[in-house]
Amino acid sequence: MVDDLVPAAAAGGRAASAPLLGRDTEPTLFELSEPGRSAWQLRTTGVPDLALEELVPEAHRRDSPVALAEVSERDLVGHFTRLSHRQFSVDLGAYPLGSCTMKYNPKICDAVAVLPGLADVHPAAPANCIQGWLELLVELEVALCEITGMAAATLQPAAGAAGELTGLLLMRAWFAAKGDVRRKVIIPDSAHGTNPASVTLGGFEVVTVPSDGRGCVDVEALYSVLDEDVAGIMLTNPNTLGLFEEDIRSIADAVHEVGGLLYYDGANLNAILGVVRPGDMGFDIVHLNLHKTFATPHGGGGPGAGPVAVSDRLAPFLPGPRPTRLGDASSPRFGWTTPERSIGRLHSWHGNALVLARALTYVLVHGNDGLRDVARLAVLNANWLRKRLSSSFDAPYDRPCMHECVLSASSLKRATGVKALDVAKRLLEEGFHSPTVYFPLIVDEALMIEPTETESLQTLEALAGALERIVAEAATPEGALAATEAPHLTPVRRVDEARAARHLVPTFDARPS
Repeated sequence: MVDDLVPAAAAGGRAASAPLLGRDTEPTLFELSEPGRSAWQLRTTGVPDLALEELVPEAHRRDSPVALAEVSERDLVGHFTRLSHRQFSVDLGAYPLGSCTMKYNPKICDAVAVLPGLADVHPAAPANCIQGWLELLVELEVALCEITGMAAATLQPAAGAAGELTGLLLMRAWFAAKGDVRRKVIIPDSAHGTNPASVTLGGFEVVTVPSDGRGCVDVEALYSVLDEDVAGIMLTNPNTLGLFEEDIRSIADAVHEVGGLLYYDGANLNAILGVVRPGDMGFDIVHLNLHKTFATPHGGGGPGAGPVAVSDRLAPFLPGPRPTRLGDASSPRFGWTTPERSIGRLHSWHGNALVLARALTYVLVHGNDGLRDVARLAVLNANWLRKRLSSSFDAPYDRPCMHECVLSASSLKRATGVKALDVAKRLLEEGFHSPTVYFPLIVDEALMIEPTETESLQTLEALAGALERIVAEAATPEGALAATEAPHLTPVRRVDEARAARHLVPTFDARPS
């Protein structure tokens, strides 16, 4: 037998590889490392080696090798596969993060994104060699403008926050071109946390307006701060409480009356897709999170994309260069153009192009009716959960919501000591990702749940049942204690978020200060 002749480690794997699968902790690659081991080797070819000094100037050479882990391919693959089995993802189960729209990513979009004609193209290829890519980008811009009711768009921004900054820079450029210096941008108290940060980066001052008793912008409070120093207002509709701003036309008229612009935070576009358009509400600038509404991967699986669409009067200020149709319908040609008063480039090359390809695929697969159904099912699912869970949690705004519902664990906390954070951590043991907690900030012990349209009634039933079970268990001292110490069954147990932020441990061998 080979095993009798060759040590297990030399045969391409550690003797301890099999038992690692059942361990509570996964060793780091450095802990698996053995001197001299490698994942692969090149056979000797007889071709003379180039001298090191011919390849790397002396000033750039190290005195000693980089301290990398030395592992076999078997150990390397096993390590990352075991880690992947410990992760939760949108492919494994429900991911009801409110405001994040973490929904299943259709595999047809991934299949399109790996087509050689898209994936193998260098971003610096000349326009005459990438006519297909340019046509795709132009088609996506047309589709996004149709969906939002806007006139033109840039596809460059790499995520929602980048889209926000782009929108504010467009706002600033538009006023500067008119010789009108304005300093203030209005934001509701329920806004996404990136909004005030983007306003500051854009060179404006934040003016906050409160919400009224129904969870919408307090219109009278808004009127009291409107003046000719207001550059605009940043809103999302439906708002971050999952409620539709019913006075949006009055708000738009009031802001426009003082010469301001309306900026639409597109994080919640999933709720109105194909039903109502921001442009028809009176918005001048719209950013879209393609990694939310159009189901492209988030974060490390993405990255994201945050196109910004604008009305006619702002189109000359869009970032450039832009993909543009140069020929007529009978002889289409595509190239790059830069708008007359462009604010410049917002991203290297032209944004995260393969994300853009996924998004156009999603739009084309659904069509007008399909996109409308996306919004309707998202709203239906959220309201089903709102009604089902209203007897277990507080409902701060007890009226129909849009794509997400906001509940509160205030009464639960007072009665049992179990907080929203405890509910979220306990839910991990039930096979569901946690909802968003403590946001919006204006709701005490907030639990924000967005089921999205991709979850079935059976999944919603299971999610609601799990939350009801957690509340029922909290009524007993043992259950309350279990919740406050949860999770118990996950690979990583309860994490102290504050400690992690205050005492950063960036590498496996670092020691907290």
